[in-house]
Amino acid sequence: MFGAFRVTNPLSGGLLWKIPWRLSKFQKARQRKRLRAVDAVVDTLDQALKKQGQTLKALEVWKETMPTEAEMLPKDKYTMFDRKEKRYRKGIHKLPKWTRVSQRVNPPGY
Repeated sequence: MFGAFRVTNPLSGGLLWKIPWRLSKFQKARQRKRLRAVDAVVDTLDQALKKQGQTLKALEVWKETMPTEAEMLPKDKYTMFDRKEKRYRKGIHKLPKWTRVSQRVNPPGY
């Protein structure tokens, strides 16, 4: 087409808002920082409750099941399990609201 309604590259190429297939180093750094911030909150709560001689079952379950940021493999920090994907993994940034959701535990072997 010609004139004001001619086809442009973004419009002819599918999605207008494209998501890169991998995280940038800055996104990875922010992800690690978020994971460490959650670890710090869990540690602070645990220490405060120990001082008072109390425990919280949800906190104990979290500490048993969830690895800390240092214990996680990079594969688990930056990708998540998805059974529809070709290699069963996709970038964590493809998940809606990925900055708010904890994706620390994935099925073993994937």
